[in-house]
Parts: sequence; C-alpha cells; structure tokens
Amino acid sequence: MYPDPELVVPDRGKSLLDGAIAPWNTRFQSFRLQQLSAVGRQYGFDMTTPFNKLGKKQQDIILRGSGEEKIDYKFESKSGDSVWTSSGSFEGVLPNLWRTYMETDSASRRDDLERYMSEEVCPACHGKRLKAEALSVFIQNKSIIDVTAMPISEAYGFFSDLKLKTSENYIAKPVLKEVRNRLDFLINVGLTYLTLDRVSGTLSGGEAQRIRLATQIGANLTGVLYVLDEPSIGLHQRDNSKLLSTLKALRDLGNTLIVVEHDEDTMRAADHVVDIGPGAGVHGGEVVAEGKLAEIMACKRSITGAYLRGERKIPLPARRRAPKGWLVLRNCKHNNLASITARFPLGVFIGITGVSGSGKSSLISETLYPALRMRFGTARVNAGSHESLEGLEQIDGVIDIDQSPIGRTPRSNPITYIGAFTPIRDLFSRLPASRSRGWQPGRFSFNVPGGRCMNCEGDGLIRIEMNFLPDVYVPCDECKGKRYDRETLSVRYKNKNIADVLDMTVEEALSFFANIPAIAHKLQTLVDVGLGYIKLGQPATTLSGGEAQRVKLAAELSKRDSGRTVYILDEPTTGLHFHDVAKLLEVLNRLVEKGNTVIVIEHNLDVVKTADHLIDLGPEGGEDGGRIVATGTPEEVSRNSDSYTGQYLGSYLKRK
Repeated sequence: MYPDPELVVPDRGKSLLDGAIAPWNTRFQSFRLQQLSAVGRQYGFDMTTPFNKLGKKQQDIILRGSGEEKIDYKFESKSGDSVWTSSGSFEGVLPNLWRTYMETDSASRRDDLERYMSEEVCPACHGKRLKAEALSVFIQNKSIIDVTAMPISEAYGFFSDLKLKTSENYIAKPVLKEVRNRLDFLINVGLTYLTLDRVSGTLSGGEAQRIRLATQIGANLTGVLYVLDEPSIGLHQRDNSKLLSTLKALRDLGNTLIVVEHDEDTMRAADHVVDIGPGAGVHGGEVVAEGKLAEIMACKRSITGAYLRGERKIPLPARRRAPKGWLVLRNCKHNNLASITARFPLGVFIGITGVSGSGKSSLISETLYPALRMRFGTARVNAGSHESLEGLEQIDGVIDIDQSPIGRTPRSNPITYIGAFTPIRDLFSRLPASRSRGWQPGRFSFNVPGGRCMNCEGDGLIRIEMNFLPDVYVPCDECKGKRYDRETLSVRYKNKNIADVLDMTVEEALSFFANIPAIAHKLQTLVDVGLGYIKLGQPATTLSGGEAQRVKLAAELSKRDSGRTVYILDEPTTGLHFHDVAKLLEVLNRLVEKGNTVIVIEHNLDVVKTADHLIDLGPEGGEDGGRIVATGTPEEVSRNSDSYTGQYLGSYLKRK
C-alpha cells in the first residue's frame, strides 16, 4: 500500500488554494498552504493555478518533494500575531503521507490515510512474493511462480505432459497424481480460467464455494451430510450444469446434500424438495409441500409450484424502450478486458451477461462505476484502465445498490434507513402528552440520550463478549427489548407507544398511518419491493442480503430524482424467489420509467429476458474472455450462435 497520486489529487482542475491535495484538507490546512506557497515561490508557480496547468516538474516536486534543495519558509499564525521562519527541504505530499501512515499508532488515522492509497507491486520481488533463492529452482524452465501464474487448464496440461527422468518420476509420481486430481476437480466445476495464484479475496462467492466443493469431492468421503446455501450464486447457466453434475457426484459417493436454493434447474435436479411458505416473514414458516417435484407442482398453496407449472410467470415486456442517449466507455483494459469499447444506452434497462469470469464485474463494478463516482465527486477511488468516458453531460449521478448491510449494529433498521422514522418521531412529539412535558422529536430517538433506555443505550439488546467466539446479544433486562424508558413509553398514539410502532410489520404500519402521507408514502415503497412482512424496527443485522438491497431500492423510490441517474446492481436476484424477482423487476422498471438508467449484472434469465438492451461478454472466462460477444435486445442476442447466453436465452424464450 502506497499513496496514489490519482487519489491524493482526485480533481486536477482544482488549484492548491482550493484544496487540490485532498488529504491535506484538514485542521492543519493553513500550515500546509503556507508551506506549499513557499515551495511555489521557489519553483515559480501560483497557488491559484489549477493543478493540471502546473508543469510536470512542479507537480513532481509537490507530490514527491524537493530532494536536497532547501526552501525558505515563512509561517504566520491564524490571528497574525506571530510570524516565524525556517529553512529546509520539502518532503513532498506522498512521502509525508507514507511516513505518517508508518509512524501513527492510531487505527482510525491509518484507515483515513488508506483512502488515498492503493496497492503497488513490491519493488524487491516484483510481485513474485518469494526470495531469489526460491525462484532459482526450475522444472522444465519454469519456477514455482511461473506455474502458479498459469490458468488452471494450462497448469493441468503442464503437469500432465511433464517428462521426468526415471529416478525423478519415481519420487514425483504420487505428488503429480494428487496435483492432477485436484486440478481436474477445479476444471469439472468450471473454474478453468482462474490462475492458481489468484488472491482469495478477489474470488466471487460462487467461485469460492465451487473451490470448497472441489475439495470435498477430492476427499472421497462417504456418509457425510453437506449443507449448501445457494451454490448457484454467480453462475451462468452453462456453469450451473457443471455444478449440478458435481453435486450429483457427491451424492453418488453415498452422501446426503441439503441445498437451499431458488434456481429452477436445481429444483428440477433434486430427488426431494421441501417448499416453505406460503409467504415470507410472518406469512411464512410452514412446510407447504414436500416430496418429488411433481408433488410440489401439484400443490395449489405453493407459490413455487405455481411458477414451476407455468401458472405464474414473469412476462416479457410489451415493448423494448429506445435509448435517450449513449454513455461510451472506450478502450477498457482492466483485468482480462481486451481493450473493448462498451456503449451503454441511457434511459433504458441494461443487462450485463456472460459466463463466470468473462469480465462483467471488471467492466461495470471496477471500471464504469468508479469512473462515474470520480466524475461526480463522491469518492476517491481508482477506476480500471480505460481511455475515456463520453456522454457524461447526459446524466447527473450514479448509485450502486448492493447487498451489503444497511447497518452493522442492532440500532440500524429499515424505518430509519428509508427516512420514515423522522415523521413518526415528529408525530409522537406533537401529541398532547409530549407537548405538556416539552418533549421534542429527539425524545423518541434511540440514538441519543433522553428517552432511550440507559441500560442498553437504545439497542434493546445487551452484547456479551465471548472472547474467542462471536459476540452474543440478549434482551435488555431493564426495557425488555423495547429500547425506551418507562416515561417515554407512556406516550401513545391510537393506543400504541413508540416501541409498539417499531414492532409492527410494514403492512400493519401502512394501515396504521394511512392518513399521514409523509409516513404512508415511504412505507408503501417497502411494500412495493416485497418487504411488507419485515418489522419497522427490525435490526439490520437480521436482514438478508436480498432484503437489505430491497430496502435500499425502497429508499431510492421514495426520493425525488431528476430522472438522469445511473443505477448499478450486481446480481440483485441473489437470494430471491421467482415471486421476489417479479417484484424486483417492477421496482427497477419504475426507476427506468422515471427516465433513469438501470444497469444490472445478472445470470437469471427472467431478468435477462426483460432487459431493453444486453451487453454479453465472453466468449469464455479469464484470458479467453473480456470481449463483447453480442449486444442488442434479448431477441437479437438469442440469435447469436457465438454467445453462450444467447444459446440458453433462445431455448428459454421458446420454453416459456
């Protein structure tokens, strides 16, 4: 990690006086500006000149220092009472940040500085991680790093074709057998494009899960119960069939597999299905049907069955929307992207498709999204390598709606996130019982002292540290989980106190506050995204990724926007049932109907078929991917024989 000039000076159109050096915009800014002013006097630049108009040498001195050359400094206190002078070299912004980072004992200070840093290749080993001595050992002119840098398919060929002397082969035979077996397992679960030295933190959830599956198959255990939670996450239909073959191989060894899944192909491949419902939250919790797939399909109470038998389905849109303009990302080279130029139509619903590892996240999450964020000044991030981004004047913002939690403590909840708790607290503060005591809305907040329970500080739960085990939360002894003190709970609206309101489901609360538009409008957006069953005060820590994402969507729906925003979602159907996918699509289409652009990275064919425009990457993953294989409407892509997505989409459209 080292300070990155692009993050340190995110807006090169700013002058030093206007705060071009982002990490120096602190309480010491006056001192830093006087320091830079002295450097400017010596090297002939003005503090009001935009950074990008300074000469290369001047920029280099600001960022990297003056070396041995001395500079005469003159510093003045804010009040102007005192002046002092000194002489010495200028350290430079980047070395100063690095020294501060290495010397500080404050974790928060290090976290703050890391926002301006990015990873650089180690200058000693050049990214190879090992000493020169270890790298001097070769097998067929390849060091261990050369081999681990190979894609799995190439590494398998290397170890299969390895020619050794008789004595060497005797020693290496059992080792080579194990290596080939393990590589073969990874190939069988569709991970041929990964390199062996791939950092685990860069793997998708689906890739990591398949690696664990390959490990289990290699163990050749029998009589084991395996539990898998949505193993199809992140998988293209082509890769999904490989996953199912792997699961069946585990079963055929004599094991039992329990798979929590929404994928239709997985349901059809299962020997026994347990369908839980009929609805979600308070409307669910029952075993609606179980048995063979035919028994699930025959059950009239089962929503799953209704979709499987075709009684319910996600329809094709009546029309495909026409573009209102274009956003053009030129010459993208990030990761495996092969210098591609991607054209994104504006004002429509765009699907980004392709097999696993084809470059979808590299294009959208790591290049387009960071580039847009930097353009609109909301982040200091590095965008993947690209030449230019055109058409920015046609949009005014970008929002990434991911499945990360809406909060990390029990105090975070849906009603606060969508902004409905403020009018609810205002309502309670205007009641006669509150006004007679002079209480303001803050009395009904559990985030500040006043009306909250002092024992649990408004959490409703007490955290018990378990040393080497995860922390455990238990209900507060004082308030019994209600979060507020007794006096605050004495104030009632329609015979409900503030704790009773937080314990309501969204559907109950919508009926309860039907006559208060400021509250009802925001609650309606939660119902629209299919979250009528969750409770208003439900801790964020208990929401699934799909629920958290839909809360964020509800928050966006409740806002007034300009209709010129780009929304980006990466596999929003993760954890969603057919019925939830239908509601998600309704919400996404509402955003598009307002004039916004929605870009979705997705494998789910029900989502793909409803898009106005598809950009399909591939044809394979890794080095054999990173190219645009097909673009156009779903119908146009389905007719492209070079596209794996098109092949599966074509047969799906005919079947549905």
